[in-house]
Amino acid sequence: MAAAVQPRNSLQNLKEKIQTRTARAGVVGLGYVGLPLVAEFARAGFQVTGIDIQASRVEQLKRGESYVRDVATEQLARLVADGKLTASTDFSVAAELDTINICVPTPLRKTKDPDMTYVVEASQQVARYLHPGMLIVLESTTYPGTTEEVLLPLFESSGLRAGRDFCLCFSPERVDPGNPRFQTRNIPKVVGGVTPRCTEMGMLFYAQALDAVVPVSSVRVAEMVKLLENTFRMINIGLVNELAMMCDRMGINIWEVIDAAATKPFGFMPFYPGPGLGGHCIPIDPFYLSWKSKQAGSEARFIELAGWVNGQMPGFVVGKIQDALNDAGKPLRGSRVHVMGVAYKRDIDDVRESPALDILHLLKVRGARISYSDPYVPKLCIDGLDLPAEKGMAVVSSADCVAIVTDHHAFNYAAIARRAKLIVDTRNAMKGLAAQNIVRI
Repeated sequence: MAAAVQPRNSLQNLKEKIQTRTARAGVVGLGYVGLPLVAEFARAGFQVTGIDIQASRVEQLKRGESYVRDVATEQLARLVADGKLTASTDFSVAAELDTINICVPTPLRKTKDPDMTYVVEASQQVARYLHPGMLIVLESTTYPGTTEEVLLPLFESSGLRAGRDFCLCFSPERVDPGNPRFQTRNIPKVVGGVTPRCTEMGMLFYAQALDAVVPVSSVRVAEMVKLLENTFRMINIGLVNELAMMCDRMGINIWEVIDAAATKPFGFMPFYPGPGLGGHCIPIDPFYLSWKSKQAGSEARFIELAGWVNGQMPGFVVGKIQDALNDAGKPLRGSRVHVMGVAYKRDIDDVRESPALDILHLLKVRGARISYSDPYVPKLCIDGLDLPAEKGMAVVSSADCVAIVTDHHAFNYAAIARRAKLIVDTRNAMKGLAAQNIVRI
């Protein structure tokens, strides 16, 4: 009888530690999701350990230096100095932790199926140090079923049982890099556990540091939430990108159409066209759902079609550049094309899946002389060509065409309009400027 009571006491002890904020928290993966998370829990009073296989990240965190724009170095330095925050490359520290959040990348393979390598490797390391009274939460975006089909058997192979000896949950990350209004603390946190008790423990933990926690009935529901959010966005962007290409052929200004439609106070939500999708989430996450759907014997046709449409946009932009140069009496081959902005979105330094990379590649393949400016990305390598970021307006004046691909606030668009010979604007950054040298998608 005593052996049956002990596991329940372990979870009761965990609950009390979380409530008193004496639980030792850990986060595996210190990227744009993990670093803000360790900062929030340390700020809430927990002693937090970050774990990452990149030694450079660990050393920076130990020095209190931030490498993620949404986390201030001053904040990190204070937390480190106060002894609330440390980091390690050694997973053995997990043996002393009470909670672990797994925030590692989940990329796609070239075949468009999920690459679970990072999740599996991180979970295997955590499983080595699993002990009674531990809460484990997967935050990495993945397909419905991952937590129960991959993580649960791995952790329970130790003989411990979820909901009795330890707790296992899924809580989708919802970080929006560069968003000054919504950040880790005030974005509602969805949590689903493999048992009701797991859900309860996950909710309790997040409630100590974050403003709002939203429980759902299962880990599969929680896994599906993030995929719905990003698939919704990807499909609507695909729709408006297709309309942009239609309007281009019909000589209609798509930006004016959207602005007028947005005056309707109900039944319409504006989405805007662009040079293509970028970032780790929106171009990738919907294909997790598509892959899982195929495993279940059905097709995700909207997802596949929207992905195809969005994938056409870099080529469409290069076509617009070529046409604009042709109208100016110049061939693309040999012309100097300068790209303004290469990050995947405004005012951040992340180039993952950025359409600018595809645009620069296509321009180079077609014989253009390429260069770029971006205040957040100091250098790039395109097809073996090392490109440093250009500064100043001289490069704008000397280029045969300037393509605005990422609309950073740091760019002086009025000055660009005055100095550039020809501009292809993919973001409507030149809105309100009626210069003859501006071509919009």
